[in-house]
Amino acid sequence: MLRSFLQVTAAVSALALVPIASGAMAGVDTNSYRELDTFMEVYNQVKANYVEKVDDKTLVEGAIQGMLAALDPHSSFADGLEFDNLKIQTDGNYGGLGLTVTQQDGAVKVIAPTEDTPAARAGIKSGDFITHLDGKFIVGGSLDEAIEQMRGQPGTKITLTVVRPGADKPLQFTLTREVIVQKPVKWDVKNGVGIININTFTAQTGADTIAAIQSIDKKLGHKPLGYVVDLRQNGGGLLSEAIAVSDVFLGHGEIVSQRGREKDDISRYYAESMVPGDLARGLPVVVLVDSGTASASEIVAGALQDHHRGLVMGVRSFGKGSVQTILPMGPRAALRLTTARYYTPSGHSVQEGGIKPDLMVPQISDPDYKDRPVLREADLRRHLINSEKVDDGVLEEDAKTDPRFAATAEQLKKQGIDDFQLHYALQTIARVGPNSPLVATKGR
Repeated sequence: MLRSFLQVTAAVSALALVPIASGAMAGVDTNSYRELDTFMEVYNQVKANYVEKVDDKTLVEGAIQGMLAALDPHSSFADGLEFDNLKIQTDGNYGGLGLTVTQQDGAVKVIAPTEDTPAARAGIKSGDFITHLDGKFIVGGSLDEAIEQMRGQPGTKITLTVVRPGADKPLQFTLTREVIVQKPVKWDVKNGVGIININTFTAQTGADTIAAIQSIDKKLGHKPLGYVVDLRQNGGGLLSEAIAVSDVFLGHGEIVSQRGREKDDISRYYAESMVPGDLARGLPVVVLVDSGTASASEIVAGALQDHHRGLVMGVRSFGKGSVQTILPMGPRAALRLTTARYYTPSGHSVQEGGIKPDLMVPQISDPDYKDRPVLREADLRRHLINSEKVDDGVLEEDAKTDPRFAATAEQLKKQGIDDFQLHYALQTIARVGPNSPLVATKGR
């Protein structure tokens, strides 16, 4: 279902990836040859008797995709356009709209618009379904075709027809394509607090996070009151960069463990492997998460939460606790294969259940937050099952009726609050003192 990240791409949560690797794959068991014989029988029958001639490439690619689709939502084979999209995930730019999309029951569904792109500025939202491009009906077509139509020369226009759950009629958006430059980290200062907005985990995310801390200090001329690390709608990316970002805020201790199929197949990653000490100098940290916080960003949230280095705030995260290895399959093709599960320092798997916030804060500045359907890992077909899964849906429902969060979006707008979760995080840091649990202590 999920195929490749692109900003106008086919991916749910850009995956937690390990660097491109090579190596021999497991051999075929002797008993498996019987199954392979059956496969070849079917292959030959299709070649000989299908109503239209089918070329070998179509049949082999279909067999590969079918085999991987039978495993889990994140294993796939990428070649051609899909391979190009996979490269964009880590280090590329493109001309397009700034959307992360997937395909659901033949329809193109928006996972999230990327911040400060044509799609985000126009008001396209997570959960929207794109039904027409320039008036042409696209439901039932391929996701790649839809992606190719939305990408294009910067400065050119395209009209999207969108069906939004809860809206009375379809919406139309005419957007102008731009060069979408992946800016993994943005920073700002509000009320003496440094805001570090991490949008994705590409090859520069760790370095850019360090630069953001330095820039915040320079702008203020002194230490900030604390930091908000905003991981909302961050679908993930490179495992190495999730470790690097966690390392920025942790002076010591385990960040994440990666466990494969065999009992002894465990890799552990620790703080101070990339950055010496806590570069945030023990200042208070609030980590913002939501249902779009996935994979690599859940690694960061889980590490800071388990080490009591930051208060995790928002709503339950996406719940993708698996790691994909990229195996090259030629000059313009690769196999993305789920090879391990990852665990937070306390040994907790976020698969299905996600990261539960320390403080549940709904985004009440969004007028549709109560009614908009939420997509998480547990909703995907053939997702990996987690025996320790905890369903926190009841807690989210409780937060929706909490009197602290009773204000309407219209009331907040009159107060100049357009992002309630960020507003609440800033207020929280402003209220903490030197003995607050948000402040790191020696030996922790």
